Amino acid sequence: MMSNIGLPGLIIILVLALIIFGPKKLPEIGRAFGQTLREFKNSTKDLSNEVMSDLDDSKKEPKK
Repeated sequence: MMSNIGLPGLIIILVLALIIFGPKKLPEIGRAFGQTLREFKNSTKDLSNEVMSDLDDSKKEPKK
């Protein structure tokens, strides 16, 4: 989806965001968005590690 926007579309979106939210609020929004993405990435990584360790444990257990 993001690959279809292109550079001109991205510039228009950024200009509209600057007009709507203003120069003071825009960095706060960006910071909050970045923090949200970071937390989502960490939680998916933790979940993936947990699933992989469960799979490894089930492979090590002898079958009955």
